Amino acid sequence: MSDHYLEVISLIERLHRQFLEVIKLELDSMRVHDVNNAQAMLLFNMGDADISIGELTSRGYYLGSNVSYNVKKLAESGYLTYELSEHNRRSMRVQLTRKGSALRNRLSGMVSRQIEMLGQSQITDTDLETIVTTLHRLERFWMRPGVSA
Repeated sequence: MSDHYLEVISLIERLHRQFLEVIKLELDSMRVHDVNNAQAMLLFNMGDADISIGELTSRGYYLGSNVSYNVKKLAESGYLTYELSEHNRRSMRVQLTRKGSALRNRLSGMVSRQIEMLGQSQITDTDLETIVTTLHRLERFWMRPGVSA
């Protein structure tokens, strides 16, 4: 089991990097050069939500330690706005602008094309459902107390 466990950990990381590369190629094809692939992924996952920076990370919408930097860069490029929360002055809320929503919609189109292409592959909906279930179990395992000890 240890070989499979280590392979899963490695594969998760490789797949994440590969998907970011797919996003980069899509951005290049759209001639979008003022946002990087990780920032585009953040915009895509945010959707229309008005969300705090802390929630971006805790909900899994963004993976990385430099979320504040990327939010600042996205705001400077006109993809989102941010403001201090009315309830907690230390917390910032972020929301997509029209430009951010337009890019998110274009990335949604990319994902829709990929979903259509899945129908032509040997990957079935049942396969994906099994993967999701297993990855959720792994996530819960890693979150258990004592696992990281």
